Amino acid sequence: MSYSAVLPPWLVLDPLLRGWLIEDIGRGDRTTNTLLVEDVTLGSAKWIAKASGIIAGLPVAARVFQILNEKVSFVAVAAEGAWCESGQVVAEIHGSLDALLMGERVALNLAMRLSGIATLTNIYVEKIGDLPAQLVDTRKTTPGLRLLEKYATALGGAINHRMGLDDAVMIKDNHIAAAGGIGEAITRIRSQIPYPLTIEVETESLEQVKEALQHKADIIMLDNMPLDMMRQAVQLIRQQNRRVKIEASGNVTLETIRAVAETGVDYISSSAPITQSRWLDLSMRIVL
Repeated sequence: MSYSAVLPPWLVLDPLLRGWLIEDIGRGDRTTNTLLVEDVTLGSAKWIAKASGIIAGLPVAARVFQILNEKVSFVAVAAEGAWCESGQVVAEIHGSLDALLMGERVALNLAMRLSGIATLTNIYVEKIGDLPAQLVDTRKTTPGLRLLEKYATALGGAINHRMGLDDAVMIKDNHIAAAGGIGEAITRIRSQIPYPLTIEVETESLEQVKEALQHKADIIMLDNMPLDMMRQAVQLIRQQNRRVKIEASGNVTLETIRAVAETGVDYISSSAPITQSRWLDLSMRIVL
């Protein structure tokens, strides 16, 4: 488990979880409400991994059940962030059966989604594990799930990039076009942003890299550059200002990430661990 993976407080997450439960339960669980009396019949359940991977989201799943009934006991058998094998029991739950059945789908959906992200992230991280470059995530997240999806990437070993537009300044190609150039964009932004926000600039050519250096960008992103150009850009930046951080981005895959890291960049950003991950299959089995 990565020590940088920290869940937001329940004050922040509870409204999201309640909203997802309301979406699923709607006017009431027709099946469960017909079969069971609320908070009367007790039972137990086990969560079982049906595929191998990193388990993520167990504290969130526990909270889902406890929102429905605070007496529900959710015991994580597998450690959050641990690798589990197919067939392994990852959690044991005990409490009111109506709460277990109504919370099952929301809790499982979240854990399967987050586990899939953590698993694929870790595969990417392992590809460059012996090199200084670090993997960072992006803002290409599912609306409503960003906080949890970025938690999952951190659990898999990546570093969170900015959580939103207010975290830092990132001047992208469309900003550059709107401002009339990198220099103009940096000058106008620097005069207005509060300390200690950093300024990152997206560059696509060596000329743009030189302009970003001239106007003292804090971070320079090398976007969709061929490897040869990327190596030249890294050398140019290191020669002129070793304090500037260098990020590579664009079409990063499991096949290319190591070659990108070997150019000497500090960070490699990729949306793939979130946008291309598959859910890790988990199931719940009631034990009466």
